[in-house]
Amino acid sequence: MNEDVYFTIEATTSAEYKDKGSKFLAFSYIVYSESDVKEIVQVLRKKYYDARHVCYAYIIGTQERIMKGQDDGEPSHTAGTPILNQIRSKNLTQTLVVVVRYFGGTKLGVSGLIEAYKTAAKACLDKTIVLEKYIYESIELIFDASLQGEVMRMVKEFGGEIISLDYKNEVILHAKFRKSLVTNVLQKTIVGMRITQGLAEYE
Repeated sequence: MNEDVYFTIEATTSAEYKDKGSKFLAFSYIVYSESDVKEIVQVLRKKYYDARHVCYAYIIGTQERIMKGQDDGEPSHTAGTPILNQIRSKNLTQTLVVVVRYFGGTKLGVSGLIEAYKTAAKACLDKTIVLEKYIYESIELIFDASLQGEVMRMVKEFGGEIISLDYKNEVILHAKFRKSLVTNVLQKTIVGMRITQGLAEYE
């Protein structure tokens, strides 16, 4: 896999699973930070205030990834871990899956709980459309206006996207390129053009 490729879900989905009277409501969300996770979980806790458990797992990040699961009172690793494993099995990131459980009166046991949370999470994620996305890095190109045509062709050649274009004493073009192509862009020589490699990354 290329270093600048990652996969995430297109939109929120939901699914329901029942086992021995217990009902499991599963929801998937796009998230970009642990603050996003906290906010969504709080909303669901309020909405399903009468549920026994609100368990969840998430993976965030495109380079160094944060992976966590929450059992919310269920026996250790019977809820958060099987949910997390379903996210991992699809190689997703920027993804949160929450499973709300209404207890039906019959205990499922450790293996039963693992299977139930796994099945609910899988049913939810199976409904998602998986998107392939890229990580971009910004680069600043500085050149004389007479070189604009040549520079624009170079930006197009490497699939760059123009962020801004300023005309001062010289032209300052701010563009973003797929991270895997940045080295090639930096090695491109146009006499009279200067390149500054940006630190910002874009998804």
